[in-house]
Amino acid sequence: MSDKTVLELLARRMDLDAPTITPIGGAHAIRRFVADLGSETAVRGLCDEREAHLFRRVLDDVYVCVPDLEGELIRALGVARVEAIVDVESFRRFQQQPAQRGRPVDAQLHRWLRSSHVRYARHLPLLVEALELDRIPAPLLGVLS
Repeated sequence: MSDKTVLELLARRMDLDAPTITPIGGAHAIRRFVADLGSETAVRGLCDEREAHLFRRVLDDVYVCVPDLEGELIRALGVARVEAIVDVESFRRFQQQPAQRGRPVDAQLHRWLRSSHVRYARHLPLLVEALELDRIPAPLLGVLS
């Protein structure tokens, strides 16, 4: 669902007619999903780097987020911009956890975003809205084209 939210927000911001975006419930469902559509339907996929092999087995048109959607957004915005957008007090508390000390800030942000569904749902649209249109990550542009 997060990919769908991000892609729909980007399509709206770019004044594009959003393609039909269907969450499939995880990468392992791609084979069944494509088979159920039949051969007449053109399908392109967006996936995380660790899932790319599953998608490439059944699709020719695959766009891969490295390492995932959050990583692409953090890289496109830059750490300082992401820190300016998110709940920085919560993030600073997270950084003080023993497992986070000494890790790169971008890795901490990535883990912080993914560690709470509520946090993830709240901040993902804010990150997308903050993206400059000329900084949209290539996999997201590709799947929308």
